[in-house]
Amino acid sequence: MLLLEHQPGDVSERALALFAGKAQRAVGLTGETVIFITTNAELRRLNLRHRQKNEATDVLSFETTTARGKVIGELAISAEIAAANAGELGHSTETELRILILHGLLHLAGYDHERDNGEMRARESELRLRLKLPVGLIERAHARHSPRKGNGSARDSSRGRTR
Repeated sequence: MLLLEHQPGDVSERALALFAGKAQRAVGLTGETVIFITTNAELRRLNLRHRQKNEATDVLSFETTTARGKVIGELAISAEIAAANAGELGHSTETELRILILHGLLHLAGYDHERDNGEMRARESELRLRLKLPVGLIERAHARHSPRKGNGSARDSSRGRTR
């Protein structure tokens, strides 16, 4: 389910919802995933509440388990950060939202680029190519931190958990 609280002008809700379903299947997730596209203020509030970080971020992912053990995932994405990154990187806001959805879904599938020795980076790269997306978040972060490469604009993605 896709919830657009804040919809940039170059975004098709239907196309984004179709992509989210395709990406979820590609990642191998079953169950319901709710994707909430909202504002920096809301991402800041969620980041402070769940991660004690008083700043907006591009994407947060949350896992919950129902009584039957079915995983239901939720993603919160900042439309404002997506639009800013898209402008800096030369692609549409919708493309950037797709990149953020894929990244968040990988977190819901249990990947954690801060601890997994490159497993998430490799999987994101593989799926990015399959889904015809430009450079992913982890690749941007690595390019930004590399002394030989230019300064990227990717913001760190985050993973939160709710119970």
